[in-house]
Amino acid sequence: MARIEMTTPLVEMDGDEMTRIIWDMIKRELIEPHVDLKTEYYDLGLAHRDETDDAVTVQAAEATKRLGVAVKCATITPNAARVEEYGLKQMWKSPNGTIRAILDGTVFRAPITAEGIEPCVRNWKKPITLARHAYGDVYKNVELAVPGPGTVELVYTGDDGLELRETVFRFEGAGVAQGQHNIDASIESFARSCFEYGLATSQDVWFATKDTISKTYDHRFKDIFQDVFDADYRTRFDEAGLEYFYTLIDDAVARVMKAEGGFIWACKNYDGDVMSDMVSSAFGSLAMMTSVLVSPHGYYEYEAAHGTVQRHYYKHLEGQETSTNSVATIFAWTGALAKRGELDGLPELVAFAKRLERATLDTIASGQMTGDLARITTLPNPQVLSTRDFILAIADRL
Repeated sequence: MARIEMTTPLVEMDGDEMTRIIWDMIKRELIEPHVDLKTEYYDLGLAHRDETDDAVTVQAAEATKRLGVAVKCATITPNAARVEEYGLKQMWKSPNGTIRAILDGTVFRAPITAEGIEPCVRNWKKPITLARHAYGDVYKNVELAVPGPGTVELVYTGDDGLELRETVFRFEGAGVAQGQHNIDASIESFARSCFEYGLATSQDVWFATKDTISKTYDHRFKDIFQDVFDADYRTRFDEAGLEYFYTLIDDAVARVMKAEGGFIWACKNYDGDVMSDMVSSAFGSLAMMTSVLVSPHGYYEYEAAHGTVQRHYYKHLEGQETSTNSVATIFAWTGALAKRGELDGLPELVAFAKRLERATLDTIASGQMTGDLARITTLPNPQVLSTRDFILAIADRL
């Protein structure tokens, strides 16, 4: 049978460790037999990022702005141990943070639900979509190791000569300090993305910060969200029977645990990073969550919302069999292919992506799954498959 033709390439960002192994299997076994896959390839593996002084990450982001749709494998954000392990020139920043700063926009993450995989929070009946601001905060911070007694200050020097300064802390000894930033334009685009997505998916929007403590930084988010909602979305939400709800982040966490789901939970960058892992794990597995960055400029970047599965990779290097869940990485590919097909007017490519998603979920529903799912499934006598055999089972069903 002839393979489905593509007209515009995807930006393909390869990654690290076990997810890099899975990445190649998915392409070879699930996509290339059916699609004449066209990609513009960028190797974001840690060794290559180091070799290029991280220029490859910027190049991949710029390519996404040019081509419109990207799919990204999980990558390592190095800590001190990784610097030593890989012999790095320096402790490179998060590639996701770099890419998101260039593209701007909002990361929407939602659990992938499958028959037999029930949420451990009993009252969750519908998926909870996490909307994570994808600019600034701790991911673009500036950090300082304070060597001894002294004063750390925040200083603003305006182009017009205006100077503002605030004392951060008077140190009596060694310590650490951190500076973060955000910009009104990005916060506003974040708010608009959340409200538009709520209208498009018929879901209420929750937003939460800690404005009672962060009376300038977090309060700015709260004010901009409210201003945008009042000016442009209140009437549309009323007509659609939807609600916009603001509360403190700790109150939101408590409320979420008692809710039924079926809403969008908008979070600042760091909050969204943490809470999306909590939600995905509570719905079944960190490897069962979609993630897409939606930029107000019309760029889309799809990825798996989990790490590189380091422990399984070391077992793989030793020749041991692993049972690594590839569902989120498969759905990153299907999301990107479906969006590419939608933008290019290729319904057969969109339909293929949906068939691959269905084949993946039906494989799990049949009782064939990886070890992480077998440990939590309500299905009787699940068949635990290896990393490769799970992908091959999906290929057979597809």
